[in-house]
Amino acid sequence: MKRIPEAEELMDEPRQALAYAEADFSASNELFIQLFKQLHPEEFTGRALDLGCGPADIPIRFARRHPQATIDALDGARAMLDLARQAIDNNNLQQHINLHCQHLPATTLDGRYDVLLSNSLLHHLSNPADLWQTLRNLAKPGATVLIMDLLRPESPAQVDALVTEYASGAPKVLRRDFEASLYAAYTLEEVQQQLAAMALQGLQVQQVSDRHLAVQGIIEKPPLSPTISPMGEGVIRCD
Repeated sequence: MKRIPEAEELMDEPRQALAYAEADFSASNELFIQLFKQLHPEEFTGRALDLGCGPADIPIRFARRHPQATIDALDGARAMLDLARQAIDNNNLQQHINLHCQHLPATTLDGRYDVLLSNSLLHHLSNPADLWQTLRNLAKPGATVLIMDLLRPESPAQVDALVTEYASGAPKVLRRDFEASLYAAYTLEEVQQQLAAMALQGLQVQQVSDRHLAVQGIIEKPPLSPTISPMGEGVIRCD
């Protein structure tokens, strides 16, 4: 099935952002945390970067499990970051999570990171190289990476089945966005090609659920002359 990019990259309309924040993504978000635990079983006490944090459920879950960590969380949608700030305040995690409103590829952050995370961002990007370039720019050599995203189904019938199974009781705006995101998602082969183009040999992609893929591994020290795809104007956003 051919990929159909989304019409918009930012979820910056307040009602749309609120509907997303109030939705129950606990199962997929907890899957993300468990995947990180398998990838990095020991306690993490360093600096982490979450790209496309949305209402901050992933950074909050991460901070609860790794209370000694410092987390920078980025999103390009101010409506999402307003909700993220409320959630962080409600959980008393202001000293652990720092919010940033930035577009990809992010170039103004201070320093590099031990861990780089992203959940449900990749399929929103018109130029996926913006995400991979940001990883290359901001990861320390040997940094741990976990990127989870939707996996494009093979047919419209499979899209309909997934929407029915996981969003039949959701508000109309969420059903619409979920369907659009499934069509906009990448396949395993497409993500493998993206990683190869960016010379990210330390990262591997695999299917981790009936609707998700995950890119996991270690950022190696980049070569002096990597093969890099042309960069466009990217934005941070989550689904």
